[in-house]
Amino acid sequence: MGSSLGDAGQAGSAPRRTRDAWIEKFRAAIADELPAAVALRHRLHADPRVSGDEHDTANAVVHALDAGDGTAVAGTGRIVRIGGEGPPVVLRAELDALPIIEQTEVDWAARSGVMHACGHDVHMAGLVAVCRAAARIGIAVPILALLQPREETAPSGAEDVVASGVLDDAPAVIGAHVQPRLAHGVVSATPGSVNAAADEFEITIAGHGGHGGYPHVTRDPVLALCQVVVSLQQVASRRFDPVLGAVCSVGQVTAGSAPNVIPRTATARGNIRVMRNQDRAVAADLIREIVTHTAAAHGCEGDVRIHPLQPVLHNDPALAGRAARWLTDLGAAADTGFRSYGSDDFSHYCEMSRGLMMFVGTAEDTSPDSPGLHHARFLPDDALVGQVAGAYLAGYLAAVEDG
Repeated sequence: MGSSLGDAGQAGSAPRRTRDAWIEKFRAAIADELPAAVALRHRLHADPRVSGDEHDTANAVVHALDAGDGTAVAGTGRIVRIGGEGPPVVLRAELDALPIIEQTEVDWAARSGVMHACGHDVHMAGLVAVCRAAARIGIAVPILALLQPREETAPSGAEDVVASGVLDDAPAVIGAHVQPRLAHGVVSATPGSVNAAADEFEITIAGHGGHGGYPHVTRDPVLALCQVVVSLQQVASRRFDPVLGAVCSVGQVTAGSAPNVIPRTATARGNIRVMRNQDRAVAADLIREIVTHTAAAHGCEGDVRIHPLQPVLHNDPALAGRAARWLTDLGAAADTGFRSYGSDDFSHYCEMSRGLMMFVGTAEDTSPDSPGLHHARFLPDDALVGQVAGAYLAGYLAAVEDG
């Protein structure tokens, strides 16, 4: 995308002082919007909606944007255009919350058993501040505010947005996500793979049940499943090159209905994460191999079902490099090396366009014991609304300047 910063008093061929003055005007406009954006954050946080039920949240954000009703997308999502003609730079924020009972005890805590425990309220508020500021000062390259549903569940909201075709002409898609594993004030714009591909698996071990006092006449699926769970750790530690890495986690184990009965079946559910898309099939084959042979060794039968979720989130290197420079110019502590084995359906945008996901540090305390994402006490400071807005601004500037 050629530079269009100069067209609205920005960069490119325009004198540097003209560009700098326009950027300062943009930053000042964002600062003016922050009190209202923080108030919006509080309202959204106090009244969250789970995936697939985000109509009220979308309406609240659209009302705050004050740029028309926008267009529905992916069911409960919305897109709202800010600015003039031409292909827009997409700024994405997520609408949904999680079924978690909040334990933060702030006055504006959610009390419905649903909670914005992943920072989506902060992302939406930061996006509104940037978009309202852009509308006030005028921009040559339009912004498309993407209010995306269903980030927290499958089927993916992002996948449905991409399939709808509404972003087909978008030269870049920008995201920002709070990250408690980064220090407060640090914003990452890392090139290449930054989040893992994630797939879920469901394992069923079928044996021959019976009385707990006569195990010799049974084929115990619980024992077999326990060995499977232990052996699955080999997928990450012994079956993948540690330079490439993998994570295999079992989160649910279910078996039996009484302590003195060996059941007929036992099940487990978990997820496998890799940093290269081509390793997804390799990991799935390894899981099937371990389950099949371990079950057979215990006289049982094993079945595995793999449910594909998100691909690897790959940041466009040129876009990440320019965003890192803008972050520094805007006063953030830019990081270009942060990666995690978390996953995000933003990865689908990176497969159809130039994509950039930035991570905005929240942590005063980065110890493992501090509340993290999806924790009932996770509550980023209100200052993060402005820092997320700054990340969106850096991403937008990176997208519209010359490569």
